[in-house]
Amino acid sequence: MIQVDVQHRLGSFELKAQFVSDGRVTALFGQSGSGKTSLVNIIGGLIHPDHAYISLNGDVIVDTKLNVFVPKHRRRVGYVFQEGRLFPHLTVRQNLLYGWWFAPGTKRVGQLAPIVELLGIGHLLDRRPGSLSGGEKQRVAIGRALLATPRLLLMDEPLASLDEARKAEILPYLERLRDETEVPIIYVSHSVPEVARLASTMVVMTDGRVVATGSTSDIMARLDLLPFTNVVEAGAVLEAEIIEHDEHYGLTQLSLGGGRLWIPRLSERIPGTKLRVHIRARDVMISTRRPEGLSALNVLRGVVAELGPQRGPILDLRLDCGGQAILARLTQRSVETLGLAQGTPVYAVIKTVGFDRQTLGATFPQAIGADTTAIPV
Repeated sequence: MIQVDVQHRLGSFELKAQFVSDGRVTALFGQSGSGKTSLVNIIGGLIHPDHAYISLNGDVIVDTKLNVFVPKHRRRVGYVFQEGRLFPHLTVRQNLLYGWWFAPGTKRVGQLAPIVELLGIGHLLDRRPGSLSGGEKQRVAIGRALLATPRLLLMDEPLASLDEARKAEILPYLERLRDETEVPIIYVSHSVPEVARLASTMVVMTDGRVVATGSTSDIMARLDLLPFTNVVEAGAVLEAEIIEHDEHYGLTQLSLGGGRLWIPRLSERIPGTKLRVHIRARDVMISTRRPEGLSALNVLRGVVAELGPQRGPILDLRLDCGGQAILARLTQRSVETLGLAQGTPVYAVIKTVGFDRQTLGATFPQAIGADTTAIPV
């Protein structure tokens, strides 16, 4: 459980943010200048706030009313920055052990090997940072933070400086970190695909304020939050499960609460694996009758649950498809032509080729461009 209540002024900028989270990965989400990094620096002890109360699992680390301010070196909070900030004159092994020396003595034994395996950096131990890729440096930086046995890990846009190939390389390791360790993470980002893939809880920030807190799926399905959660990449996050693979056509079938989805094949993932799927609103078409003679393989039955405000010629809708929310982006003309209103039964049509490595967190097979990995929840 992380409890944060902060009020702090930085020049003309006022940060006034409160949230509570018990999620495995809590994303501080917002555009540049919204106060995410300042807030995470206060949590990490890099900034002494004007007024604040911060506790980790009931252990108070800041309470300005009682003059409590635990120094950063005693908080046992790991910090991973946008840049790896490794010591260039030390090997990877020595960089890792630098973090290990900050761990309590009783926690040190046997920690290096499992973290090296978790992050896939065993082959890098004797190399120096100058010879590593951006993704490799970040994995080493994460390992160094973990070896200090933190009770909380702060990650300030750790993928922001990486290109798409390096992001695809490191995301599976962040998923393993989320799923295979007990360390809660506060993850700062303004990337919808990253948050959709990694976070269990979203804290949406703008202009130094928290405008919403909740589960990632709930927050991303809220039409009123689209101006804050990225209008361009608007879309819902759904929980799914692999049903089967179609080897002949290179497809994988998923089960959703509202039906089935066909997506490009996810190799090395067995039936029963649970996944997250980010379906972008711009990839969803609507029909008031069951479509026939379409090339699209995915047709989900649902009902219009909410119509959002009109933005120019565009209007966003939230559909309820078997208990799961799907967003659709239509023109106002289409909405009026179809007679769509709250409660209208509809069919959501989703192209299989609309799913890519961002929406699935996957790297596709040779026929499409690369190997495939899935997104275990």
